[in-house]
Amino acid sequence: MGRGGRLPGLEADWQPEPPPKEASRPRPPGQAAALRLRRQTAWAWARPWRGGARGVKGARRWRRRRGGCCAGYWGRCRRRRRRGLSAPRAWARSGLVMATEQRPFHLVVFGASGFTGQFVTEEVAREQVDPERSSRLPWAVAGRSREKLQRVLEKAALKLGRPTLSSEVGIIICDIANPASLDEMAKQATVVLNCVGPFLELMQLKYHEKAADKGVYIIGSSGFDSIPADLGVIYTRNKTNGTLTAVESFLTIHSGPEGLSIHDGTWKSAIYGFGDQSNLRKLRNASNLKPVPLIGPKLKRRWPISYCRELKGYSIPFMGSDVSVVKRTQRYLYENLEESPVQYAAYVTVGGITSVIKLMFAGLFFLFFVRFGIGRQLLIKFPWFFSFGYFSKQGPTQKQIDAASFTLTFFGQGYSQGLGTDKNKPNIKICTQVKGPEAGYVATPIAMVQAAMTLLNDASDLPKAGGVFTPGAAFSKTKLIDRLNKHGIEFSVISSSEV
Repeated sequence: MGRGGRLPGLEADWQPEPPPKEASRPRPPGQAAALRLRRQTAWAWARPWRGGARGVKGARRWRRRRGGCCAGYWGRCRRRRRRGLSAPRAWARSGLVMATEQRPFHLVVFGASGFTGQFVTEEVAREQVDPERSSRLPWAVAGRSREKLQRVLEKAALKLGRPTLSSEVGIIICDIANPASLDEMAKQATVVLNCVGPFLELMQLKYHEKAADKGVYIIGSSGFDSIPADLGVIYTRNKTNGTLTAVESFLTIHSGPEGLSIHDGTWKSAIYGFGDQSNLRKLRNASNLKPVPLIGPKLKRRWPISYCRELKGYSIPFMGSDVSVVKRTQRYLYENLEESPVQYAAYVTVGGITSVIKLMFAGLFFLFFVRFGIGRQLLIKFPWFFSFGYFSKQGPTQKQIDAASFTLTFFGQGYSQGLGTDKNKPNIKICTQVKGPEAGYVATPIAMVQAAMTLLNDASDLPKAGGVFTPGAAFSKTKLIDRLNKHGIEFSVISSSEV
């Protein structure tokens, strides 16, 4: 395909624009690294769970479709090279997908100057000097402003005690409003971690077959939303001595004496998502997917406010993307790997009755105002007021981040080996946990970067063909859980017993 080639049917999504006024092509880090990069090319986008760069109007339009936090990874299958095919290129509304024969950077953080992007940049810098690495990790940051990117690197250098960091990292100038600049960035990247905009269910419907045809991997929701939940269900299934049929998860967020604060980027994503629920329902109805079979009794949903005896606290349904992502993963595992599907429900603990009342009023305010255009504008303009102090334009302080952590507890049930699932009651229970540091700005960068490392190093364990995948579908056979355990996101079995 020639230099200006595009995937059929995508021309309407992007209109060509003049090249950016400023473009940077940093010097390759050496011939040896370039030769290594020729063996496998891939690139990725990642939209963290909380916050992110402001982006431009196009990025705001992306957030209007619900999907929570997302991350996505692109990789080219080696089969294309064996077949002698040219490198695939594609334009899409959610970004640019392409691969070339030689790329100087293993990782590029796109949107590094955004609120979440700066934390992702710091995590990549830590990975660069990981003592377990056998080779160096050439990488770069990308965004619209060279000055802002330079300040992010200087801040990371000061925080990590690495005065030479700025000189070790490349800088690429690009803008999502200018496809040509994305083209220049993609040419230099093996993996791109995107901190600008999310990838949603629409991606799977529109681009899965095209991505598979091109040998491209697109992996969404690779931050806190939803790697802990998606891989947590798979971990629970793997640790069950029998057939796991249903899982409930309960998210508990722990904060320090200064309380909890979340950047308003996540608040905006929720506003646009809930405001566009009708389109999301139409999208799901149009997919015409066959229902996945139920194994064992149907998992009963809890009341909107329920008491969890095991955790001794009240809980409400978790409104993030975890349920949607886990269901898509279970469908993939059932249809492609013939694994027994697991039913799933997600909740978040809210403590005592005072917290329940506070969240109930905040939820009522939110659900009322999000239905109208002027209401959404008010929610966006005054996040601290309408969220009762949970969201702010400033985001959390470093002390709040350091004192925060999360625990995701899974309660599963199923059948022991050899016991039929048709007429018998479940006779196995299992409890597992995923624990980690602050969710939005510590756990999310860790999950993103380790997913990228898995993509780079465990290519043989990924799905055989390209396409659009959830984290569980892409990484279920890889060593990602082991990598997360080593970096502070810990998976463990709490109890397992037969009833």
